[in-house]
Amino acid sequence: MDETTLPLTELLATDLDDGFTELVRTQAGTVRAVLLRLSGSARDADDLGQETFLRAYSALRGYPPERRGQLQPRAWLLTIAANVWRNHVRTLSRRPGVADGIEVTTIEIPDGCPGPEQLALDGARRARLVAALSRLPDHHRLPVVLRHIGELSYQEVAGILDCPVGTVKAQVSRGLAALRAEPGLAADRGTHGAAGATGPAPGGTTARTAHEPARTERKEATG
Repeated sequence: MDETTLPLTELLATDLDDGFTELVRTQAGTVRAVLLRLSGSARDADDLGQETFLRAYSALRGYPPERRGQLQPRAWLLTIAANVWRNHVRTLSRRPGVADGIEVTTIEIPDGCPGPEQLALDGARRARLVAALSRLPDHHRLPVVLRHIGELSYQEVAGILDCPVGTVKAQVSRGLAALRAEPGLAADRGTHGAAGATGPAPGGTTARTAHEPARTERKEATG
């Protein structure tokens, strides 16, 4: 967006269709990254991402302009995405014999300078991360992914999960400890530093660590 373009929330308030187009453009990558790490399946991440934005547009149409202008877009969208994923998990749990959906071969490897050997190593590390995340219980996986892949503050995650900030910090800490205990991830961390425990977000963006100051913004519930 150039200097003459309205901020996203103001655009949502004044022109819903244009604002929603910009919302998808700026936030779709983050929504997909979170859903990919939660589901472990690129196909599911795409399907759940589409459902997330359909629900978001439906909700926005029912909001008055003032409410649309006060949204915190990323946290608001990830609230919807988290609810969509949890509904998906509940649906799967009612279907006996359904596979876990982990598709480590579909994790995208960004184009760049590394040669085939390095790309193979990066793909293997990413596959190990996805597999390790899939073994975390949901009450640890979701806060870890929202915090380190969604890059939300502890306060924002607490708002999404409807629990105290201290609970979120404990859940994230335990989830990361479980990931660090994974033999494959421990080896990666030894080579690439502590950030290997959570891994980079798709597209090469490095997730924030748990030691960075939490933002004070409070997300709005979806309604």
